[in-house]
Amino acid sequence: MQSSLTLSLSQSATASTIPKSNYTLNHALRFPPSKHINLRFCGLRREALLGSYSLSRSHSLQNKTLSKKINNAISASLSANGSAPKSFDYDLIIIGAGVGGHGAALHAVEKGLKTAIIEGDVVGGTCVNRGCVPSKALLAVSGRMRELQSDHHMKALGLQIAAAGYDRQGVADHANNLAMKIRNNLTNSMKALGVDILTGFGSILGPQTVRYGKLDDSPGNTVTAKDIIVATGSVPFVPKGIEVDGKTVITSDHALKLESVPDWIAIVGSGYIGLEFSDVYTALGSEVTFIEALDQLMPGFDPEIGKLAQRVQINPRKIDYHTGVFATKITPAENGKPVTIELIDAKTKEPKDTLEVDAALIATGRAPFTKGLGLDNVQVALKNGFVPVDERMQVLNFEGNPVPHLYCIGDSNGKMMLAHAASAQGISVVEQITGRDHVLNHLSIPAACFTHPEISMVGLTEPQAREKAEKEGFEVSVTKTSFKANTKALAENEGEGIAKLIYRPDNGEILGVHIFGLHAADLIHEASNAIALGTRIQDIKFAVHAHPTLSEVLDELFKSAKVKAHVPGPVSEPVAV
Repeated sequence: MQSSLTLSLSQSATASTIPKSNYTLNHALRFPPSKHINLRFCGLRREALLGSYSLSRSHSLQNKTLSKKINNAISASLSANGSAPKSFDYDLIIIGAGVGGHGAALHAVEKGLKTAIIEGDVVGGTCVNRGCVPSKALLAVSGRMRELQSDHHMKALGLQIAAAGYDRQGVADHANNLAMKIRNNLTNSMKALGVDILTGFGSILGPQTVRYGKLDDSPGNTVTAKDIIVATGSVPFVPKGIEVDGKTVITSDHALKLESVPDWIAIVGSGYIGLEFSDVYTALGSEVTFIEALDQLMPGFDPEIGKLAQRVQINPRKIDYHTGVFATKITPAENGKPVTIELIDAKTKEPKDTLEVDAALIATGRAPFTKGLGLDNVQVALKNGFVPVDERMQVLNFEGNPVPHLYCIGDSNGKMMLAHAASAQGISVVEQITGRDHVLNHLSIPAACFTHPEISMVGLTEPQAREKAEKEGFEVSVTKTSFKANTKALAENEGEGIAKLIYRPDNGEILGVHIFGLHAADLIHEASNAIALGTRIQDIKFAVHAHPTLSEVLDELFKSAKVKAHVPGPVSEPVAV
């Protein structure tokens, strides 16, 4: 579509008026769509909307009036370097410089947009400073410690290791230094590409107008942009009744600083955050107690994967757990007294137990950071704290209608609270505002838990797939392969793990893939890309994998699927959640 647009312009515009991007052209000429062309590419469904005046190789711009209008629009609104029209300070302003905002900013510059990013804290947001990056540094340490402490593992490899120890401050410094390095890299990459970094908290003053400055009543600075993206991220969610002191009752933000390693720590919540920190703390010598409101640990995972992970990662370690209970009150340690945790039954609400521990980590998820955004100035109301958006990330007003030129990506819209999902959403938005209609297929976005072994997944769990199949009337099949049959895993003495494929046997559509095992977080992307591209199982069976590698776990997985031959028709369209 991009090439056909460029060809048509070349026939109707002079070299001096052709912009570096089609940004202003697509905003100046909005035609009602008459035809949709569906194209797939890396998780994005591209529906190129062709208007009554089709810009294509087969239909050059023969209408002289239209040709004149296009030339005038280009000449009046674009300068030679792709900067914004004079009526706006920027083509694009992004509020929030996390991974989502950074990804959107870089893509915008690539598209020729004059871009600014507003950050009230530090560049990198939650992921770089208080999430993905420092936690992976701690998990790298826990992985090494866990391996060195396993006499059985070392002896199986013929190695003899003396007692392993660690320096707590050195471990903490490793996490902090990594976050600082990545933060500097993000900052430098944006500066090098000409993205203006504006310091302060951003808020919407009105249509296409943003204020940034301190969180007070001072006037601050005002800037305008043709389009605005909100990418303010999230903060740890702390339920009512829990008092956080940052020392003995902590959130993940505090835990990543690793100011102490308590002998006994309770972790409230057994999702991604809780599981990863249990891996870190137990490797460093702590005893862990999980407190989970639902009836089983790891409720967000495929049940079969969750049971295996519990057998490998929970039961053999110094971990116990309480399920089906709420922590209604948590009081920090003080004056020699321990942290106290009052538990009630999740269903009956009757008192259940009181725990006394050295510390408590609140890992109950994250809440959107959306206060003070000024969205009421454009007739937008938050929903449970989240910014309401449509499938194209365009912000919706009180009446459910899109607000022109205003988008929201990442944790603050609540669609999928993952850093790479935020970045993908930001890229999708930039594609839209530069003339290509993109709908992101969220079912093709993978997720991973970086425990030891790792857990990864993409698409639907088995219960979700069977529920969908019952509603839509198709059959679901499941096949599995084991890491114990993989040469590379056995060479590493890491044969514990499985890969699970959920699919449609009638047409070969991949509904979901779940992996528990060595480097599962790296292996999932073959399945993710297959879902994104709409690749059938019967086609991916012919892919060649190097031997001996862990990727052969997936090779065997796809080959073991039984698909009916010669089934016509494409797999179903991607789903935008």
